Amino acid sequence: MNKSKSIAILGSTGSVGTQTLDVIAQHKEQFQVEALAGGNNIQLLLEQIHQFRPKKVSISTKELAEELKLSVPAGIEVLYGDEGLREVAAGTDADFVVTAVVGSKGLRPTLDAIEAGKTIGLANKETLVSGGHIVTEAARKHGVALVPIDSEHSAIFQCLNGERRTDVHKIVVTASGGSFRDRTRDQLVGVSVHEALQHPNWSMGAKITIDSATMMNKGLEVIEAHWLFNMDYDHIDVVIHPESIIHSYVEFVDHSIIAQLGSPDMRVPIQYALMYPNRMPNLSAPLDLVQVGKLHFRQMDMKRYPCMQMAYDSGRAGGTTPTVYNAANEVAVARFLDGAISFLDIEEVIIRTLHQHQSIASPDLEAIVEADQWARTVAAKII
Repeated sequence: MNKSKSIAILGSTGSVGTQTLDVIAQHKEQFQVEALAGGNNIQLLLEQIHQFRPKKVSISTKELAEELKLSVPAGIEVLYGDEGLREVAAGTDADFVVTAVVGSKGLRPTLDAIEAGKTIGLANKETLVSGGHIVTEAARKHGVALVPIDSEHSAIFQCLNGERRTDVHKIVVTASGGSFRDRTRDQLVGVSVHEALQHPNWSMGAKITIDSATMMNKGLEVIEAHWLFNMDYDHIDVVIHPESIIHSYVEFVDHSIIAQLGSPDMRVPIQYALMYPNRMPNLSAPLDLVQVGKLHFRQMDMKRYPCMQMAYDSGRAGGTTPTVYNAANEVAVARFLDGAISFLDIEEVIIRTLHQHQSIASPDLEAIVEADQWARTVAAKII
């Protein structure tokens, strides 16, 4: 009988984290949950603790940790903050670490997990956007696999299985278009937070849903794909595909195309990553192409979605520019969600922050952290 795979999850109370635990619950004999790091949702984290009995848990603040200690079963270590996150990432017997925290705060714990020899299930785009050269080099040095969890990168990963990279002409990342895909830019003036959060296809957290509406999410995925698959930006395309059935595809030098299709359910790529290279049945709805009937595609319009153009420009500039691109967006989205700025202001904040930035080539981790903090300060002042 095969030994069960031990798992640690960073971001267990978020969208990807909860769906990862759904997959684990369906295949209890395959997995052991070693550690969980949640955010501020103490009630949900407590439910997860009682169901999965991890050895270590972490929550965002010391105050919440003290509250959590009153209710957790004996023998479970309670941690908090950035240090708790890093301990969950690297300080357990977990074989596989799912990095599903939102934002650039996932970079340090992911590096810690890599240095500890853990296989990484990567659902945190910002880790590669901010520090792609450092993360990929660390993974090579320590012989650690980076297994993508995002549906688009999982699709590309699957399409490339068994193929020679020299035979790849380009990779094409598909985009749903988000909650405003059928609106012109003029129709985006004054849209509400509630409207922006109504994603037509996917169930995701608030930040990533807003990023989908601005196409920032796809921009981050382009930069992530550059690092994951060692592809230059001239050979990474984005196509709007409203049905979200083709999750991404690869075109080869002979012009043949391999695509990965499936219903828009994040549990499928999550399970693929957890069980790779094996496949197992799951509870997601099977895809019926006859019922779907038609698939549609639109060319990406960089003027309609300025965040997309900024992604390519930032990725090509390299250095600390992608870090600033991402950090300014994180600040702007948070302020949009709390009502301080308008939807279209998100783009303006990113553009103005980038214009003030002097990029540093080949930054070390300290320089990345400094650029990230600089961008947040500047973006906040702009707002």
